[in-house]
Amino acid sequence: MIKNITFANPEFFWLFILLPIAIFVWIRNRKKQRATIKLSTIKGVQEHTSLLVKLLPLSIVLRVLALSAIIIGMARPQTVNVNSQIHSTHGIDIVMAMDVSGSMLARDLKPNRLEALKTVAADFVSQRMTDRIGTVIYAAEAYTKTPVTSDKILILNDLRSIKYDNVLRDGTAIGVGLATAVNRLKDSPAKSKVIILLTDGVNNTGTVDPKLAAEIAKEYNIKVYTIGIGTNGLAESPVGIKENGEIVYERVPVELDEALMKSIAKTTGGKYFRATDTKKLKDIYEEINQLEKTKIDEQKFVNANDQFQLIVLLGFILLCIDFILQRTIFRGFI
Repeated sequence: MIKNITFANPEFFWLFILLPIAIFVWIRNRKKQRATIKLSTIKGVQEHTSLLVKLLPLSIVLRVLALSAIIIGMARPQTVNVNSQIHSTHGIDIVMAMDVSGSMLARDLKPNRLEALKTVAADFVSQRMTDRIGTVIYAAEAYTKTPVTSDKILILNDLRSIKYDNVLRDGTAIGVGLATAVNRLKDSPAKSKVIILLTDGVNNTGTVDPKLAAEIAKEYNIKVYTIGIGTNGLAESPVGIKENGEIVYERVPVELDEALMKSIAKTTGGKYFRATDTKKLKDIYEEINQLEKTKIDEQKFVNANDQFQLIVLLGFILLCIDFILQRTIFRGFI
């Protein structure tokens, strides 16, 4: 409760510096009001202090407490509740088109390209809380893994479940993957539509030309960021599978059609990136996250409830008690 209390007029707290002055004046006046008698000796006079005399300081205590309560009341303590409503004023729909061909099991990214991509993509999704995101996976064929949605839990669960299997024929159909992603976004009402297209190879199969898919994306005002993944030179890549299902790895040259990826990005107004290691891949997604900023409109509703009434009432009651004591019990002393 205390952390929700604020003061509308905190400048009145300066009045507290007057309290020591008030105490000093009260003590001085009290001494002046005491009757005195001069004796040649106090021998034989028993010193005695009554309970009433001991209670005399109660008057100044009541006054100090009363003045303190009034000063606090003048500062207007309030309990404040702030409710925020956040909504996007420039919604972005994003589809991540991810290559899941066998070469994505290469170990130049740790533990391999596919697992590194899943981890980085999950971090990216977690940062886009106000956007709708979908996923398309492709090899020689493509399909929509997650329709464009704002359900981040669904997207993250689908990302974790992506793996290399025999559901899709092996190969790299960049055109088919891009066309499938365009199909997910072409009817989107979002003001901004983005595809993040990632591959580690060259377009070697499929029924759709990648450049034609890029032209279609341009017609629907879809921006495509392309990412080429894989180290330069040789990479430890899968070349076969043993009878027991174990994957055989050998160091083979990395083939990546960077010219095609740059062309797709340029046609659609996007940008091409090259991820040669896991850190670089993470940096690329961070850069895309910054390039595609979602405009946020935040409305705050502040509800302030004054709490000074009870404090001022307490001060008034203390003054009344002091007034009554001065004219009854302490009469003649104060």
